[in-house]
Amino acid sequence: MIPTSPNDKDFPWWLVAVVAIGLYLFWQVFTVEEYSRVLSTLRRGIWVTIYVTVISYAMACLLGLLLALAGLSRSLVLRQVSRFYIEIMRGIPIIVLLLYVAFVLAPALVAAWNFVLEKLGFDPIRNRDFSLLWRAVIALTLAYSSFLAEVFRAGLQSVDEGQIEAAEALGLSRWQRFRFIVFPQALRTILPPLGNDFVAMVKDSSLVSVLGVTDVTQLGKVTAAGNFRYFETYNVVALVYLTITITLSLALRRFEKRMRER
Repeated sequence: MIPTSPNDKDFPWWLVAVVAIGLYLFWQVFTVEEYSRVLSTLRRGIWVTIYVTVISYAMACLLGLLLALAGLSRSLVLRQVSRFYIEIMRGIPIIVLLLYVAFVLAPALVAAWNFVLEKLGFDPIRNRDFSLLWRAVIALTLAYSSFLAEVFRAGLQSVDEGQIEAAEALGLSRWQRFRFIVFPQALRTILPPLGNDFVAMVKDSSLVSVLGVTDVTQLGKVTAAGNFRYFETYNVVALVYLTITITLSLALRRFEKRMRER
């Protein structure tokens, strides 16, 4: 019987159900040969998924922070450029941006780079030298930087203006005010949405499969097309993503709780 008392109302029964399903699927993976074969094929894709997610997210955080600072600057030009970029990127579906970067922006960059190389007397590079993996990383970076810029902006604006004025009165430079006063306080506000966006990027990284990048989704598609065992294959693909995202979500919740207790 499920407890209904006030002390038990927040017990994570959903997590119990998820763990039960996960244990069943893991049992299938390690006892059923077909599941084991699929997981063995997907192992390389797991590392590609993690690599794409971590690199893209780190670059998106850096670019997003710069965009947020530009949007809050005293320069009208910087504010307008920041807003223009954010609105454009937020309005384009990620899968469209992936295709645009891969087949429009990347060839244009290669052509521009070759123009410089030819002027310097060096041999040109080929389009194929610009790997699809890095085209995908750039596209995810551009897409998520616009969302993260809004997260950073909201966090920076949440800091009390009086504290900034007091720090300025004490003679702290703009960089010192940002480093010691503004950012540490803003960080407590922006950590939860930053964590949510990181989990979202893990899932959205599956879109890079449209470019042929050998992540979990792409290897799952290739495996299913070869063995025609779609049920087993996509069960394992779903299990891999659920394991990563739920583990991250629980870790982030625990981290946020510890931050609030400080």
